[in-house]
Amino acid sequence: MILHTTFLFIGTTEIMFILFIVVMVFGADKVPDIAKGMGKGMRSLRDATNDLKSEITKTSEKHGIDPSEYSKSITDEIQKVKDEVEDSVGSIKRKL
Repeated sequence: MILHTTFLFIGTTEIMFILFIVVMVFGADKVPDIAKGMGKGMRSLRDATNDLKSEITKTSEKHGIDPSEYSKSITDEIQKVKDEVEDSVGSIKRKL
């Protein structure tokens, strides 16, 4: 049995092909610079996301809102919808 690693629904073969194309287009000497730039971009995106999360948390605490209460109610509603869909799909699957 051959096991394939997947990353964001992309298999190992696809990743190797993309890396091959990148090396062919930009050249082997530019790949480290491209990776460094992508790393900086990912870090700035992560920092912006963390800043946004902390701002939302501060604002919710300031207004006396408990985020876990809302997330639990949203999770419960999502579960109800999933159960209803499963019930509907289950009857359709049984008919097939």
